[in-house]
Amino acid sequence: MQKAPRSKKYSQNSSNAGRTCKRLCSTAIASLWCICLSAGNPAWDKDLSTINRMDDMLKAIETSARLTSSYTAVDKIGRPVLAAIAKVDRSEFVPERSLNQAFENHPLGIGYGQTISQPFIVALMTHLVDPQPGDRILEIGTGSGYQAAIAAELVAHVYSIEIVPELAHSAERRLESLGYTNVSIKTGDGWYGWPEEAPFDGILVTAVGSSVPPQLLSQLANGGKLIMPLGDADGDQELTVVTRDSAGDLSTRNVLPVRFVPMTGEGILTLRE
Repeated sequence: MQKAPRSKKYSQNSSNAGRTCKRLCSTAIASLWCICLSAGNPAWDKDLSTINRMDDMLKAIETSARLTSSYTAVDKIGRPVLAAIAKVDRSEFVPERSLNQAFENHPLGIGYGQTISQPFIVALMTHLVDPQPGDRILEIGTGSGYQAAIAAELVAHVYSIEIVPELAHSAERRLESLGYTNVSIKTGDGWYGWPEEAPFDGILVTAVGSSVPPQLLSQLANGGKLIMPLGDADGDQELTVVTRDSAGDLSTRNVLPVRFVPMTGEGILTLRE
């Protein structure tokens, strides 16, 4: 979860999803929206203002991908990932006080010293983990559940661990109310992972640590990828991809300078002993 700025409120006006689809047919992201709208998903009975703001968010993600491609080697976020982001309403995952910034391309505070990450970073991390329909993904740092919802649109099951009990419980209720049946959440120290459900085809860590927890590496399947910010909580941080090949060997690649909140819990303290 990234570090974030402050926010205000806004109001909505109702509109018709079919009309919205017609209006969006001239936009750069039109085909993604029309796929979502034609699927009859009740989440898309949104007012035109909200749909336009979500469209702007998708365009901002595409722009960020182009501008950072010299670092990331990713000039375009994969279409399935963008379609998942187009389908999940970010305003469902932010506090009421931040609704006016729900679709801005920056992180937002969600309480307890945690944040919902910048949409571009959510998109990039999801793209980098290379989600496939049959995959099982582990997420460390549930937060409000937004990253879990995006991943759940793309894989068979998401296992998510949140160290703050209040956030874990509210995210679980939120995801259940939105109809997600392929997300399991537990309260715990993400440093230790979820060994009972391992191995995982991908692991997403949304808090910075000075090194990758060895327990997480041991739970990464052959052919899998772990995405995590590494560095100093108050200094330089790099979004990092750790890949385990089919033979079980590990390789690491730094992708992009980032800013995330620190990992907390007893596990991280073992580095100081």
